[in-house]
Amino acid sequence: MPDLAGRPVVWITGASSGIGKATALAWAGRNADIILSSRRRDALEAVVQEAPASNRSRMHVIPLDLAEPELLAGIVQSVVEKFGQIHVVVHCGGISQRSLVMETDLAVDRRVMEIDYFGTVALTKAVLPQFVAQQFGHFAVVTSLMGLFSSPFRSGYCGAKHALHGFFESLRAEHHDDGIRVTMVCPGFIRTDISRNAMVGDGSPQGTMDEKTGQGLSPEVCATRMIRAIDRKRPLVLIGKSEILGAYLARFFPNLLRRIVRKAAVR
Repeated sequence: MPDLAGRPVVWITGASSGIGKATALAWAGRNADIILSSRRRDALEAVVQEAPASNRSRMHVIPLDLAEPELLAGIVQSVVEKFGQIHVVVHCGGISQRSLVMETDLAVDRRVMEIDYFGTVALTKAVLPQFVAQQFGHFAVVTSLMGLFSSPFRSGYCGAKHALHGFFESLRAEHHDDGIRVTMVCPGFIRTDISRNAMVGDGSPQGTMDEKTGQGLSPEVCATRMIRAIDRKRPLVLIGKSEILGAYLARFFPNLLRRIVRKAAVR
């Protein structure tokens, strides 16, 4: 794979806010061409304006909606025609959920799965032939610690994040010899608007900041650690504070983790 210290083309979804925004701004400072994608062009343009003036010419706004997978192949083709190659795709786009299983409409579960899982998979499948043709490429997939274990109030979100791990581990195995690498990024509590935007049982936004999320790491710290993991081609990275211990408990002491989760403050 080409040296990413050169001038890579890095495509970031969910780039209008949170981890995606922080990642775009961090990578723009490393002499990369950055493609910023999310649904709203105006929000993406605002991110570009936050970057130092010397970096803005390398930031390219290409809106997309992960809930419209039928449009993604055409968008990928236009990106390839413009840039020639894509080096890294950072999947940050998604939505969360905060409600008890019994109080959650099935439509909410479907919405979370459609965006977080199927939208990400659709974009990946649209990019994959280009990665195979050029014999290199890197998918960085921002899932969550909730992709490794689960907690109350996040059943639909946990389901989608677990599914991403299953899909990308298969892709990793199938395309290793094509020079394609995968980094699964598992943040814990990061200070973003994820909980404010999370859907509750009837599909409306929660509208409030979870206490634990508000006490989490900054998205800038998360972005720095993620980029370091991509540089080092790490297969998986845990990013957070003490909550990352849950991943180790899930592996070695699952019953203990189940008892802890039942009593832990997760909102």
